[in-house]
Amino acid sequence: MIILASGSPRRHELLRKLCSDFVVEVSDAQEVQQADNPKILAVENARLKASSIAARHPEAVVIGADTIVVLDGEIFGKPDGISSAEEMLARLSGRRHEVITGLAICAGGKVFTTAEVTEVYFGEMTAEEIREYVATGEPLDKSGSYALQGGATKFIEKIHGDWSNVVGLPVYRLRRLAQAAGLEIF
Repeated sequence: MIILASGSPRRHELLRKLCSDFVVEVSDAQEVQQADNPKILAVENARLKASSIAARHPEAVVIGADTIVVLDGEIFGKPDGISSAEEMLARLSGRRHEVITGLAICAGGKVFTTAEVTEVYFGEMTAEEIREYVATGEPLDKSGSYALQGGATKFIEKIHGDWSNVVGLPVYRLRRLAQAAGLEIF
């Protein structure tokens, strides 16, 4: 049995590109909020999510993921309201930032981890454009306050790296991690 330790519809959709036979169980793990290294933070949170589910289902293969946005070394999580979302987007406007997803697979009592980093370049956004986008509600539950696959598409000048990473689950990296772990699940 494969379990995705995430309630994200975007992650469900992306995992379906690798396999259709999985179940979803949302992790209640307490996430780490700060770390000196953003990549380590994302991997640790993915590990915590997967491990909490694996403890209840030791026979399963459990996949955990955690996606963060990083600008000049500062981690942008999900906004805590409209003004926070507007502030994040204003700071991202006209800038390059990184999207990092930590991945963890728990199987057979072992944990396998990795991370994917993608560079995203935003074009300039006016304050009015930011307000209009935030008013859609889409940014309010997204790391960095935007969705590549949604309304933010019009602001993204270019990306370097895996687009599925920016959406929340780097499909290629997940497949490679499973292969490296000796798991024939995809």
